[in-house]
Amino acid sequence: MQVQTVTDKNFEEIVNFQGTVLLDFWANWCGPCRMMAPVVEEIAKEHPDVLVGKVDVDAEGELAKKFNIISIPTFIVLKGGKVQAQTAGARPKSALEELL
Repeated sequence: MQVQTVTDKNFEEIVNFQGTVLLDFWANWCGPCRMMAPVVEEIAKEHPDVLVGKVDVDAEGELAKKFNIISIPTFIVLKGGKVQAQTAGARPKSALEELL
């Protein structure tokens, strides 16, 4: 599955996905976020059952506030619209996959 850009407009649709959702809260100016981008892309390709979304915290500040994002990158796993796991900072691909 392709990585989805998450905005306030499509947020409800993303959160209500019937399955696992991985949200990547990031910003273009963030070095660790840019470093994690290819990892997030790989996870999206290798796990077609998982909806992977990226939330630009600069463009979507309200969504970042809703999830109490205080550092980036932050990765949140949702199932049934509820937070199941959360981690912050650059992580190995295997660590993110364990959250799924």
